[in-house]
Amino acid sequence: MGVGSVSFEVRYQSSASLVDGVRRAVASVDRNVPIFRVKTLRAQTEDSFLRERLLATISTFFGGLALLLASLGLYGLMAYAVARRTTEIGIRMALGARSERIIWLVLRQTLLLVLAGVAAGVPLAIWLSRFTKSLLFGVAPADPLIIAGSVALLISIAILAGFLPARRASRIDPMVALRYE
Repeated sequence: MGVGSVSFEVRYQSSASLVDGVRRAVASVDRNVPIFRVKTLRAQTEDSFLRERLLATISTFFGGLALLLASLGLYGLMAYAVARRTTEIGIRMALGARSERIIWLVLRQTLLLVLAGVAAGVPLAIWLSRFTKSLLFGVAPADPLIIAGSVALLISIAILAGFLPARRASRIDPMVALRYE
């Protein structure tokens, strides 16, 4: 507010020519008083939360990007692990291992990696969340529902990231795998 400025609020039931009515009422007191920046309470509320909404949008974007990068990294790691174990998988298949067993072999390794990450990451996230209390609105820093949902989403994506190399490994021809390297 500048020097000599006045701000006031008007309560109304219908918005039909509200601004015109306010202008007439102010003009009846003093014709030289300008009226500008007329906003509804909803618009004022939205303007006051603009910064928080922008921060939430940016945080969501970078959280999604981090999830995507973690998923791609896990997929790359599992694809590399399967490629390194091609001979072993070929021997297992030559000895009669079914494709479901090969898929479970790779998925088990994926799940162990993810569960180790969750076991280390969740306590660390809960500990670090105390520093973000001022940035959160309507959410507790260590909300169990949000943490459980995040863990479930990460495990789901990890299963998909591990399943793709596992399926490829289960289709390896044992003779080709034994000649590998």
